[in-house]
This record gives sequence, C-alpha cells and structure tokens, in this order.
Amino acid sequence: MSSSSGLPPNWEVRVSRSRGINYYYNRVTRESRWEPPESQQESSAPPPSGQVRASHILVKHRDSRRPSSWKEENITRSKEEALDLIQEYRRLIETKAESFEDLAKIHSDCSSAKRGGDLGFFGRGAMQKPFEDATFDLEVNQMSEPVWTDSGVHIILRTA
Repeated sequence: MSSSSGLPPNWEVRVSRSRGINYYYNRVTRESRWEPPESQQESSAPPPSGQVRASHILVKHRDSRRPSSWKEENITRSKEEALDLIQEYRRLIETKAESFEDLAKIHSDCSSAKRGGDLGFFGRGAMQKPFEDATFDLEVNQMSEPVWTDSGVHIILRTA
C-alpha cells in the first residue's frame, strides 16, 4: 500500500471530467474504476472531506429520462409500479428478509447493481439534486424513504 495516499502501489485518484467525481486509475495496468482498489475499501479511514458514500437501488419507469437498463432494453412500467417495487424492496430490507446489497445486485436498474448498488464516495454537485440532498441528510447506515429523480425512484443507503 502506498503510504502517502492510502492506495496500493501504482494507483492514483483522478477526477472524472464528465461526472466531476473521483475515480481510481492504475498507472501500470491502465485500469480505471469508480470503486477504490480492495486494500482501500477494507480500510477504516474516514471519507474524503465533504464527501459521502452511498449505495442505492434504482427502479426506472417508462417516463424515466432513459427508460432502459442493463437488464431491460425497454422499461414499460408506470411510476406507480416503480414506487410499489421500491417500497417492497425497502420492506424486505427493513424486515431483514433480504440484504440491501443482494436486492441491488438483482433488481437495481443502475449499472452499480454489479457492486451491490455501491456508488463510492461523492461530494455535492456530483448527483441529481434530490438524490444528493437525500443522501447528505441521512446518517451513516440509515436508509432513505423513496427518492424521485429524473432517472426513476431510488432507495439510498448511506454507508460513510
């Protein structure tokens, strides 16, 4: 692990021009990723200043700004059906019938599903405003009520 940055050797933090948030880049392998390399993920270091870390489950509907996802080419459900689904996922998590991560991997319409919904660290201005406000209002390990954005309806779990 690199002592100055807390990252393994050859890794550095860069800022995405398109999203305005940090990502991780390996100078040797040229790999880039949104999530930190394993050794930093396991660290108990505090989040970067002014940033939070969150996971989410997104359910899109036919009026979403992009009504398609990694699992469905053409999403036709209504807003009401999307809300019903997200409320059911929230209920399953609250009753401990399912884990947030497992439900995100199976049901989220966001590409973060493959990471259990993990979005990594982000600061103000990186996400749609309703999503950002809801995330920053949560305590660590607290889950949101349904949150509507142009993308669809989310439940958010603040993780750091």
